Amino acid sequence: MDEKARVEMPESPFGPYIDSLRQQLEDQDPGVLIAVVVALAVVVVTCVFLKYFLSSKTVRSAVLLVGLCDAGKTLLFSRLLSGKFKRTQTSITDSSAPYKAKNERGTTWTLIDLPGHDSLRSQYLEKFKSSARAIVFVVDAAIFQKEVRDVAEFLYVLLTDAVISRNAPALLLACNKQDITMAKSAKLIQQQLEKELNTLRVTHSAALSSQDGSVGGTVYLGKRGKDFEFSQLPLKVEFLECSARGSKAEEGEAEIESLERSLSKL
Repeated sequence: MDEKARVEMPESPFGPYIDSLRQQLEDQDPGVLIAVVVALAVVVVTCVFLKYFLSSKTVRSAVLLVGLCDAGKTLLFSRLLSGKFKRTQTSITDSSAPYKAKNERGTTWTLIDLPGHDSLRSQYLEKFKSSARAIVFVVDAAIFQKEVRDVAEFLYVLLTDAVISRNAPALLLACNKQDITMAKSAKLIQQQLEKELNTLRVTHSAALSSQDGSVGGTVYLGKRGKDFEFSQLPLKVEFLECSARGSKAEEGEAEIESLERSLSKL
């Protein structure tokens, strides 16, 4: 009565197969077994890498039109798409449409016009920045002297953004409204923006050092210890002159050939 009943476990139907496989493995050359294990490991690692790479890869096919209010973004958007003059008003939301580049490949990008109002542009930039193949920053060259500080502030936000810095989309600064006599040249605008951005970098760095010394999601602008120049950036930067309105307004064509050439090279 004190003895425990012995319970016989049913024999597994896979037992003979397992024994046969074990015997075959024991009979194999150890070198062959090692080669098989290594091959299996390579296959597993490759599958994991491909899964990670394909899932994390983002197709960047958008061309973003950004800039301050009344810089001419929406008219430029219309001219690039249809070539037609269109009377516009300040945008309060984004507009998008397929844009076919003027090249032999017939490349098509998604052209997106973002609102320029300072209360809206940050949220729309956040929404679309990850998909940007290129950013067209439209500058009102006719009143640039009055807006240089605001233009530089917006550019500073763009250029110190961690996502934009990592993805490195092409940056095209379109100095618009060249049909107006008082419009500044692309070269002058570049020089003044470099000076203004250099000043902003100093003031922003001082503000950070007086706090906790860091800020999330931003990178240092340019190279430390050197005055800022656009050539120091990790992305391709190009300044060009254009006129979305054109010298004859609705009766004539836009003067945007330089911008179209740059977009054809993306």
